[in-house]
Amino acid sequence: MSENVLFHFPFDPGSRAARLALGEARIEWTEVLVRPWEADCPVGDLNPSGMPPVLQVEGSPSLTLCEAPAILGWIEDTRTTPLLMPSDAAERAEARRLTAWFDRRFTDEVNAVLLHERMEKPLLRLGPPEARMLREGREALKHHLGVFEALLAQRDWLAGRRLSQADIIAAAHLSTLDYFGEIAWASWPGLKTWYMKFKSRPCFRPLLADRFQGLAPAAHYADLDF
Repeated sequence: MSENVLFHFPFDPGSRAARLALGEARIEWTEVLVRPWEADCPVGDLNPSGMPPVLQVEGSPSLTLCEAPAILGWIEDTRTTPLLMPSDAAERAEARRLTAWFDRRFTDEVNAVLLHERMEKPLLRLGPPEARMLREGREALKHHLGVFEALLAQRDWLAGRRLSQADIIAAAHLSTLDYFGEIAWASWPGLKTWYMKFKSRPCFRPLLADRFQGLAPAAHYADLDF
């Protein structure tokens, strides 16, 4: 059994980012599935915010890494050569810019609306989704996808020539929305090609097995070539 333990909720984008990054780094870990909205969630004793993911790393010293930025940063700090950040200074800056974009604007304008309506309401029994909110969230999503489509018309990966943490973070967020069928991939051919390329990486395979209680994934969710 691995000495590393990841506390995560499968449909939390931050948790997905941690899983993808650990998989990309080929770091072994065991999982503890958590439900952060429940009072007895163990994450509450590990992270002051009460939010997953949390990675406990055994060693000298042992570490408790709270949330995706700390986990991804630790992965990078333990490498002798760059893994999740480009070597080129300009591409590193771009990777950080896009990571901040997802952490702030995308989370606030898209996830806080669409994932609240599609995921949080069923979990918390807050009633059905509101049509007006879904329309607003989907319009915001179109804007963001258009930005990423334009970037990928000029680049191999989101931040430049090689895969970076920007792709990890983007794949975590977009794959969550994709499960709920919120992305019309045919409208974004460059982004679709990028997603298929990322989806084919070994680190992505565990995410394809995730299932949300009471709701099957979009028909193409587990297909590598869709």
